Amino acid sequence: MSRLAVLMPVIDFVFPPRCPLCGVPVAEHGGLCLDCWGKLAVPTGTCCSLCQRPLGEGVGEGAELVCAPCMAAPPRHSGISVATLYNDTSRALVLSLKHGRRIGLAPMMARMIAPRLPVLEGQWLFVPVPLHRWRILKRGFNQSALLAGELARMTGQRLVVDGLVRPKATPSLGGLNRKARARMLSGAIAPHPRRMNVLKGANVVLVDDVMTSGATTNACIIALRKAGAAQVRIACFARVMDEALDTLRSPQEIES
Repeated sequence: MSRLAVLMPVIDFVFPPRCPLCGVPVAEHGGLCLDCWGKLAVPTGTCCSLCQRPLGEGVGEGAELVCAPCMAAPPRHSGISVATLYNDTSRALVLSLKHGRRIGLAPMMARMIAPRLPVLEGQWLFVPVPLHRWRILKRGFNQSALLAGELARMTGQRLVVDGLVRPKATPSLGGLNRKARARMLSGAIAPHPRRMNVLKGANVVLVDDVMTSGATTNACIIALRKAGAAQVRIACFARVMDEALDTLRSPQEIES
């Protein structure tokens, strides 16, 4: 039995486990209460095999079903694994981790991503979306790197925390459309010069906390391809996909 396991009853007594969102008592540290868990929008049922976009009711089962957006514009990646769709509850978790500095949320959020990953056959590298060094100095950590580290540990794969670098600082991308985001990110992300040999021919899981328009992940994929990566999958905690949220709501919820 590990030392931490021995100490857990004492820790629970001194710091009773509570839901990180609403503060009500929970069974153990690192978990949500049933009410908050129920407010997460988890993609269920038949989803696109490439982006996990919920396809709604009445769609036939099949491992290779592809949504209309992915058919219209085939993605550069080999698939996206999404823990939740971006709503008020997942947003609160992301902000608590990223800006509230509650890094203890990373293991729980990674545990929610892990079941959405396919079976990773062979060797894979987990590479986080990079932050510019000034942002890391200001924040103290890269939230995507925390998630990537947890996922690498859970899957027994290798973490390459500095596989990508962000030599060009960019302002906040909030409020910008897809084309404006892409222009802002042009040249902002590159493979680490000292990791080129590691990335060449590798299968990569690119990890981020939130995927919005896809501009950042596309910039990362371009950089990984430049380094010679064989294929790139994306794993993220939350994805902004408002139209998909409607497929998970009842008519009453949509109208209210």
